Amino acid sequence: MNDWENQKLTGINKQAPRTATVPFDDKSAALSCERTLSPYFKLLNGAWKFAYFSTPKEAPEDFFEEDFDCGEWEDIVVPSNWQMKGYGNPHYTNSIYPFPRNPPFVPSENPTGCYIREFEINDDWSDRRIMLRFDGVDSFFYVWVNGQLAGMSKGSRNAAEFDITDIAQLGLNRITVQVLQWSDGTYLEDQDMWWLSGIFRDVSLTALPDVDIFDVFAKPLLDKTCRNGILDVEVELRNSDDADLKHRIIEAELFDAFGNPVFSKPLEANVAKSGKKQPVKTSLSATIEGVSPWSAETPVLYTLLLALKEKSGKVIEYKALKIGFRTVELKNGNMLVNGVPIMLRGVNRHEFNTDLGRALTREAMIEDILVLKRHNVNAIRTCHYPDDPKFYDLCDEYGFYVLCEADLETHGFGYDKGKNPSMWPDWEKPFVERMQMMVEAFKNHASVIIWSLGNESGYGVNHVKMAEYARSRDNTRLIHYERDEKADTADMVSRMYSTPQVCVDLVKKYCRKKPFILCEYAHAMGNGPGGLEDYWQTFFAHKEMQGGFIWEFCDHGIRTENEDGCEFFAYGGDFGDEPNDGNFITDGLVFPDKTPSPGMIEARKVYAPVRFAAKDLKKGIVTVFNHYDFQTLEHLNVVWSVSENGIPVQTGMLAPLKIKARTGEDVRIPFVFPANPKAGAEYFLNLTFTLGMDTLWARSGHEIAWGQFALPVKTSPVKIVKTGLPKPEMDEDSRCFYIAADEALIEFNKTTGMISNWLIDGIPLLDRGPRLNIFRAPTDNDLGRYAGLWKDWKAAYFHQMQHRVESVEADTEKRTLRVLSRMAPPVHDYGIECEYLYTFLPDGGFTLELRGTPKGENIPCFPRLGFQLFLPEDMDRAQWFGLGPGESYRDTKEAQRVGLFKAGVDALYTKYVFPQENGNRSEIRRVAFYDLHTAGFAVAGMDTLFNFSMHRFTPEALFEAKHPHEIEYAENLCVNLDWMQSGIGSSSCGAPLPETYRVPVKPFRFGMKFHAFRPGELNDNTFFTMV
Repeated sequence: MNDWENQKLTGINKQAPRTATVPFDDKSAALSCERTLSPYFKLLNGAWKFAYFSTPKEAPEDFFEEDFDCGEWEDIVVPSNWQMKGYGNPHYTNSIYPFPRNPPFVPSENPTGCYIREFEINDDWSDRRIMLRFDGVDSFFYVWVNGQLAGMSKGSRNAAEFDITDIAQLGLNRITVQVLQWSDGTYLEDQDMWWLSGIFRDVSLTALPDVDIFDVFAKPLLDKTCRNGILDVEVELRNSDDADLKHRIIEAELFDAFGNPVFSKPLEANVAKSGKKQPVKTSLSATIEGVSPWSAETPVLYTLLLALKEKSGKVIEYKALKIGFRTVELKNGNMLVNGVPIMLRGVNRHEFNTDLGRALTREAMIEDILVLKRHNVNAIRTCHYPDDPKFYDLCDEYGFYVLCEADLETHGFGYDKGKNPSMWPDWEKPFVERMQMMVEAFKNHASVIIWSLGNESGYGVNHVKMAEYARSRDNTRLIHYERDEKADTADMVSRMYSTPQVCVDLVKKYCRKKPFILCEYAHAMGNGPGGLEDYWQTFFAHKEMQGGFIWEFCDHGIRTENEDGCEFFAYGGDFGDEPNDGNFITDGLVFPDKTPSPGMIEARKVYAPVRFAAKDLKKGIVTVFNHYDFQTLEHLNVVWSVSENGIPVQTGMLAPLKIKARTGEDVRIPFVFPANPKAGAEYFLNLTFTLGMDTLWARSGHEIAWGQFALPVKTSPVKIVKTGLPKPEMDEDSRCFYIAADEALIEFNKTTGMISNWLIDGIPLLDRGPRLNIFRAPTDNDLGRYAGLWKDWKAAYFHQMQHRVESVEADTEKRTLRVLSRMAPPVHDYGIECEYLYTFLPDGGFTLELRGTPKGENIPCFPRLGFQLFLPEDMDRAQWFGLGPGESYRDTKEAQRVGLFKAGVDALYTKYVFPQENGNRSEIRRVAFYDLHTAGFAVAGMDTLFNFSMHRFTPEALFEAKHPHEIEYAENLCVNLDWMQSGIGSSSCGAPLPETYRVPVKPFRFGMKFHAFRPGELNDNTFFTMV
């Protein structure tokens, strides 16, 4: 039996898992906790020789021998994934396995990478034990040193450590590694991501003294008052020779965040047992008054310094680690951190970089962390495996609650009883070992508050065994597993993608003594997620609910180029990978280059730790809610303003607010209520909360939260006085009607029932339109696998609607045109009977009212209802008064505020990895489209708010393209003025779009006013009086 097809064999010569610490001679260097400052640590990252083979048998038989000539092999950077370096192709599947499901066996054609490099061991390392460590290798590897087998390991995202003392030598050494892409371990790593292989995390050497602090488990807890610290430290010593460990001394010192010693003198423990070639455990403990607790809001870290000494007092080694005092417990049906039922404003985060694959640098990790902190995220689920050890250090430092997940998913087996490895006793060992590896590696991290038994692996006896191990080893954290639906084993009820109402039902059914979280919700694929605020209103209303983790952080598009050198982000199938799950891998809140998407902007607003409610706006009283779990609001600056039609007319600043965490207070904003309001104007009170001081993750002035309130100001209607203008002249021929007024000319095509040209002073403003449109390029949520609306829209042929003009009637006295038409699809007999009423105005503009009546049965909800029109390509600028500045829809508009905004057509486009509906601006009062010289036209709703978008392409062109560079641009600009548009939802992996966010199929009526303007006439004042 091959080693890589034997689940009972999880490694050869592997050391027991432990927290990775590095020995130091120097105390000050040890206190830095910077491993590269130790003379006994060496990274083996960098250039290695590499050869790629389609099967293990193709590798030369003697490639691991120390005299093997690898001079003709190519160089590869370690860490990296070999597919990202041009060897083999990336392959994406969500849950299906890319090979026959026949555990523990894998295909004979098993891509294999062989690595070789040399390293030096100097005299300083003589008489020390040398440990070789791999932090991550996907998925199976052997390692040789100087031609001798050092060991073997599986478990791609767990560290493997080998003692190579007996086969290493002073001077030059050679290390050889053979990595196989597939193994029995692959069956446990079906984790909805690219299948990428190789040595993708650090490789390092550590030289340990014969007597060594091999492992440390520090438990820095809080007492019942959460003011005082209780520190328990378990130390495991390893002795590799026959020396007697008795009378060796362990000393512990503790230093605060400023480097000040906490203890008046070091804690001390004498080793009582002999420990000849045997591990010996000892412990130290202390109570510390007045510690600064660690939380995601105030991530205060202490440094624990351990010294191993001879009886004489001579230091054998120093080791140090960062710790945080905090307590996690289950009490009264809630998960408490430091005595408080925290709210998890979380995201799921895969390790991914568009250029690096899963071989992330520390700088790439910090980039992720800064994006998350700046968008009010306080919790991370390490889906679906433990992350690089460096990432946990950063989470401790920057402040995140971490749900640390075992390297385990067997989704492709399904969940039927007896059919998943989690239910097979002969797979217990790899299941439990993966839990053990994770717990031992990360047990000292303050950020880790929950251990997860893996993801989507059914629920079986092996999960029970995993939980038993975790609880026996660590009683300071809680346990999570979503497939344990009743939380028989887990400490919380967890679900994926349940609707808010289903969450309420689940809480009533299961959460008598345990909290409820959503480990995945609000699937952020493409344009979305929608309805995020609905979840949080539900969370706030039920004390058992403690938040959740949005799926997910980042689109996993791989940056690549087509044959013409055009750069784009690739997804499943783009590399010829079959079978695949397409663009289901581009489901993040940030784009592959880590640019925040509109979904991330929405999450930032919903996750904001400060919220607001109007109390008495005439008196300037607003209730401010502090949703921090521990902090007051004193660290935030509060700026207020009153805007008139989007322009600030009053501003001020409040004194720091001392509102306690998890409470709210009424706050008076000292503005002057508008006494003489401008006619037709809208007034808003705006509040902005920003950081008062620099932090590790953002500068002072960074916006944390904002609120906006429409002030109840009564204004008279704006008077648009245009005297002395003659009535429009109407003429016609067999093809068109012609309407002339005030140097404006409108040509109306009788056949199409649309305007075919609109000019002002000879400047073209409109090529054709407006005409009813109901089609939008389906979003990823519309295309949703289980509950998307597209299947119904496609069956209804909404993408192929046709127009039939039945009559065009002119009333030359009233200067009107009445168009009767029918909009209908092929195949079916249903349609929409339309009546357009144009009224032409003396200023060269017009009003347009549309009445529509759907006729037929079983018509699905409409994607949108509105006018579509086409503009000359130089009319590429827009100014609007409504929600902005970003994209918004009916269920994704929390992050946008009412204001006066401007943008060019390219800025109005959101470049999703998979082309789809985008760029909508909603709750529009008025919008103007204009050219470089500010000639153009303005549009206002007739007694209704509306939506608009403007693009260089049509919805149909978006629909036809699979990548942005494939979109066929039109010769003119496509503008949609929608009375209504359906919401976005989260159906790409979730429930159907709620009815309240759908455009209903019923008779409708809406209208808009259009006004042309000449160059120089448009400014922030005239914009509000034109139409």
